[in-house]
Amino acid sequence: MYTEKEGLQLGLVGWVKNTHSGTVVGQVQGPADKVAEMKVWLSKEGSPSSRITRASFTNERSIDKLELSGFGTRF
Repeated sequence: MYTEKEGLQLGLVGWVKNTHSGTVVGQVQGPADKVAEMKVWLSKEGSPSSRITRASFTNERSIDKLELSGFGTRF
């Protein structure tokens, strides 16, 4: 919920999902500077109840146009 709110406030599109192992996975798209802000937020702040010990961002690439719409939480 908090990650979804942050993504929307930054004008990003994508999704996030809590895993059974206690981690979070997702996909974020938008302007590079806003994606960078989201990565900092995910690495340093996160939701109020989160305990961040490590953040890893993989499969990063540039795209010509957004492939997703909206920002949501998957279950």
